[in-house]
Amino acid sequence: MPFSKFPVVTLSGIFLLLSSSFSTWAQTPQSSTPMVVFTCDFPGSDPSHYGVSVSSDGHSSYISDGKLLIDSDTPGEAFTTNFNLSETLVHRIFDLAKEAKYFEGDVELKKKKMAFTGDKSLSYNDGHKVTSTNYNYSSVPAVQELTTLFQRLSASLEFGRRLDYEYHYQKLALDNELKRMEDAFNRGDLLELPATAPILPKIVQDPSVINGSRAKAQRLLAGIKSENP
Repeated sequence: MPFSKFPVVTLSGIFLLLSSSFSTWAQTPQSSTPMVVFTCDFPGSDPSHYGVSVSSDGHSSYISDGKLLIDSDTPGEAFTTNFNLSETLVHRIFDLAKEAKYFEGDVELKKKKMAFTGDKSLSYNDGHKVTSTNYNYSSVPAVQELTTLFQRLSASLEFGRRLDYEYHYQKLALDNELKRMEDAFNRGDLLELPATAPILPKIVQDPSVINGSRAKAQRLLAGIKSENP
């Protein structure tokens, strides 16, 4: 799944693409396959807009305006990709959605001077029930855990996207990216790397990549295997 082959559009088309995609995922009862959708709009962060759609069969989609090069001053371009999540994570997501009463009602924690961490939404659609909620911060435990899961999925997918781009077009940038990725992985900030960063085995096996980068990619793969024996 080479990330560089997925559609890229100019910045002027990002917001239209994001809005229409999120709306379709969350609101169209076109399938009986249950679906959970998370979106986040946080101007000034990277990505500043993203969404994750997860179906109960594991089929998932992601869209964002994240940067291809983390240190670049150039704004991100719209990016979409499809992937499959593990059965364990999918079950957890839908169990949490059930615990959160499928996002019916207001989950926002209303306190003065609450720090802004992005306009977020969670939606559920099974072809019959279509529900959603919007929030900046929620004290509902299931919503908090879902927010963290989707944020970690986004971080993993953005690493995978950047690594794929650097592998094909800027291999000397791989080492710094992999160092950042290792640090994030060791903090527990990443999820589902086999699905979200499938470029890692290619980096390990490519003799044209410097040894330090290949070693970092190998350690990440070893870490994944130790967590999923």
